[in-house]
Amino acid sequence: MKSYLQNLIPQHCLSHLAGKLANLRLGLITRWAIKKFITHYKVNIEEAKITDYREFKTFNEFFTRELKSNARVIALNENSIISPVDGCISELGAIEKDKLLQAKGAYFNLLDLCAGNKALNKTFENGSFLTIYLAPKDYHRFHMPIAGKLLQMIYVPGKLYSVNPASVQNVPGLFALNERVICVFETSIGKMAFIAVGAMIVGSIAMNWHGIVTPSKNRVMALWNYSDKNIHLQKGDEIGHFRLGSTVILLTEQNAVEWDLILHAEKTLQLGETIGKTAGKASFRA
Repeated sequence: MKSYLQNLIPQHCLSHLAGKLANLRLGLITRWAIKKFITHYKVNIEEAKITDYREFKTFNEFFTRELKSNARVIALNENSIISPVDGCISELGAIEKDKLLQAKGAYFNLLDLCAGNKALNKTFENGSFLTIYLAPKDYHRFHMPIAGKLLQMIYVPGKLYSVNPASVQNVPGLFALNERVICVFETSIGKMAFIAVGAMIVGSIAMNWHGIVTPSKNRVMALWNYSDKNIHLQKGDEIGHFRLGSTVILLTEQNAVEWDLILHAEKTLQLGETIGKTAGKASFRA
């Protein structure tokens, strides 16, 4: 959908309403909606801890479902970086000074993605990035690609454009325009940013150490400093979840990672599989 058409839609009101509806216990209606969703999007419910859709009391309980403990294998090699989600690669590669590839031939600014934070912009200049789209059928919890200590979290208000492939192709700077939550970690390869991008109909974004971050009533930028806290996450540990689907973006410092050569735009990923290796010396332990 073109950006001018999406601008005609009351994005935040529609998303707020969707979030409210998804949290309601509507009995037969809820079970009917979940069954239709599973059928339409071909959701693999057999890999979930709860395989009987009738046991979910709300649509959000279904959407944020946990997986069985053996449903994903986490690559634990010391120098490996794993996919933090189930999803499909939008783009990946090097940050060209302060430019990230959004879609073929179209770039957006790192400073804009970092909401004008010059320190973050400087940290990730000439670094690496990976953007992964989570489709409606996917598992919607996200996990640590590498062990790290949480330093800060930033809520950035913004638009709620759809993040499906068509919108990514047609809305310039989409990821720097949309509402998002930026989490910065200290890792063995330097700082890493994990960015959860909001989108149309996304009911909320929640982080395990905080709870629901979006939607925010005031829609004003907010920053939480965790540098004096001991929030350490190991590789594969859960970070948080989307209530309805969206996109995650990883940022790393210059010369910190080497993405696997088999990775490319539109490649499907599963949580836990190796997507690259660390290129720096490991001097940090979470």
